[in-house]
Amino acid sequence: MTRSVLVDLDAVLSIARLGSFRAAALELGMSTTALSNAVAKLEQRLGVRLFNRTTRSVSLTDAGKTFAERVGPAMMDIHDAMLTVQSLQDTPSGTLRINAFATAAREVMEPLIMSFMQRYPQVHIDLVTEGRIVDIVAAGFDLGLRPADLVPADMIAVPLGLKRSNAVVASPDFLRTHGKPIVPADLYRFRCIRARLPNNALFRWKFEKDGEAVQIDVQGSITLDESSLVRIAAQNGVGLGYVMEADVRDDLAAGRLVRVLEDWTPSLAPLALYYPGRKNPPAAFSAFIQAARDFAKKQTKQPQHAD
Repeated sequence: MTRSVLVDLDAVLSIARLGSFRAAALELGMSTTALSNAVAKLEQRLGVRLFNRTTRSVSLTDAGKTFAERVGPAMMDIHDAMLTVQSLQDTPSGTLRINAFATAAREVMEPLIMSFMQRYPQVHIDLVTEGRIVDIVAAGFDLGLRPADLVPADMIAVPLGLKRSNAVVASPDFLRTHGKPIVPADLYRFRCIRARLPNNALFRWKFEKDGEAVQIDVQGSITLDESSLVRIAAQNGVGLGYVMEADVRDDLAAGRLVRVLEDWTPSLAPLALYYPGRKNPPAAFSAFIQAARDFAKKQTKQPQHAD
C-alpha cells in the first residue's frame, strides 16, 4: 500500500468522523482543495461515490458507510503499528497537537513548551487556542490543556501545580482619580472594561469570600473579547479590568497596574494536561508527558505567587 493511498484513506475517515471537509483539512494539515482531490481520486479508483455533498452538509453514501466501517479498524491497526515503531526511536520527533484555552497556554508557553522544544528540536508543536471546550479525540488533538475541574472524567490528567486566580486591576492614575472598590457591589459606580465570551454572551465578573459567591454585571465604555486587550485598556486608564493574575503579574510588579478586591478573588482550579489512554505512544508524546510531570514537581518545590 503506497503512502498516497494511506493519505486518501485517512482523508475519507476524517471527513466521515468530523462531517466537514474544512475541519478534516485542518486536522490533516492540508488544504481543502487537496483534500477534495484526494477523495475524488479514491472515488474514481473505487468506481463509487463515498459522500453526498451540498453547499451546507456532507454525509456518507451507503457505499461510503460500508467502506468506512470496514476500512476504519484496519487503518487503526496500521497507525498503531507505525506508532509502535516510532515509540522505539531514541530521538523524539514528529508533531504534537495541543488544544488549550489561550490564558492557560500563556501560563505554560515559556516554562514548559519552549523548554521542551529546546530540548527536543525535532518535535513540532501545533498549539491551538480557543475559548470553547472541544472533544480532543474527535478533533484530532494529542493533548488538551484546561483547568483541572474541566477535564473530562474519561481522560488521564497530569496536574501542573500552578496556582491561579483572577484579578481586578486598574492603572494607578485611575484609582487616584476614582478611588478603590472595597466590595464587589462597589463596582456598579465604577467604569469597567466589559468582556465578551466566545459564545457572544457578556461575562459577569465572579467573586467569592467566606462562602459568599457574587456575580456582577459591570458597566463601562468598552467591550473586548481578548484578555490581552483588557490589559492594555486597563493600563491606559479606561477602567477596571477583570483578568487572569498570571497575565498581569509583571505589570503589578512594575506598578503599571494595581490590584483591588484581592480578598474576593480566591484561588482557581490548577491547570492540567489531559489525554486519552493510548497503547504504544510515540516517543515525542511520552517525552512531553514526562516534561510536564517534571514541570509539576518543580512547582511544588518552589514558592509560588500569592493570590
